[in-house]
Amino acid sequence: MSHVPAEGESGEEEAAGGDAGQAEPHDADAGESGSERAAARSHADEEKPPRRLKTPLFHALHQARYERQARIASIQDTTGAKLICFLTGDCAEIGREDTLGFADLLYNLRRNEPIDLLLHTHGGVIDAAEKLITMVHNVAGKAPLRVIVPDCAKSAGALMTLGTDTIVMSDSSELGPIDPQVAWRDASGNVLPHSVNTYLDAYELHKTALEEDPSDPLARMMLDKLEPATIELFKNLHMRALKLAEQLLARRMLTDGSWSAVAPELLNTKRWYAHGQVISATAATEIGLNIELVDADSDLWRQIWQLYCLQRLAITDRQRLFESDWVSLPIDGAA
Repeated sequence: MSHVPAEGESGEEEAAGGDAGQAEPHDADAGESGSERAAARSHADEEKPPRRLKTPLFHALHQARYERQARIASIQDTTGAKLICFLTGDCAEIGREDTLGFADLLYNLRRNEPIDLLLHTHGGVIDAAEKLITMVHNVAGKAPLRVIVPDCAKSAGALMTLGTDTIVMSDSSELGPIDPQVAWRDASGNVLPHSVNTYLDAYELHKTALEEDPSDPLARMMLDKLEPATIELFKNLHMRALKLAEQLLARRMLTDGSWSAVAPELLNTKRWYAHGQVISATAATEIGLNIELVDADSDLWRQIWQLYCLQRLAITDRQRLFESDWVSLPIDGAA
């Protein structure tokens, strides 16, 4: 785990010590003149160690982080909400270990304070995604909680967005379907991601065909290849994703009860033919999600996009970045 210390954590900068705010001691020598007392204080000040500042090389090494954190502070001034950022590289996934990074992001935030979460990820472990967005929800409390998607929030990342009040998107933003994926070995021995819903759809198709025509040889042959235990496992995985989506939506975004119609649409393989298919701001709005569409030419989105570009360039494919105006943690993932 690599930890780049945030400004104030670095040890390179320390506030000067002293007796500021303390009362002056009673002067035992009542006859001492004001000029003599001033001279004594001046001499004492000269003996104090100099204020420790960041050295030029240290500052140069961390200049990119300083720029990103300055941009975060600028965006906060514009929105009035605390901005925390979580990005994963192309080969990194949301995982249980990300609890540590989120705990640091939330460490200095006050309860019931508006929060914006800038999120970029291709997905990961559904249980971890639930825990991370719940951590943010607990700190935000009754204050507004938005997720900003500059590029993509796919799979388990899309699930995280459902646990907020509003999803902020623009022309470059995309969500994705939340149908569970499993690693599956094909006939050639290649391990490929496979949609649980596709497997279940095939089961229902051949089951219906066999019910209509018990002598259908193709339907019987295909059903014989589908193991009952696997079918039950996949049904449970499907229900896990569906129920979590419903719970997250009901918590904040869709408290009017419409969550029961919206959640199934995000698992609809008849509408989304591939797990990586783009769900744009327009499509997300059509589904019924609460989308705040920001003009790509607006000053706010330009600030967000510039920050995102700097952050993407700061991490490798296998790293995750946890960043705010106080914390900056690029953490290596598993090889």
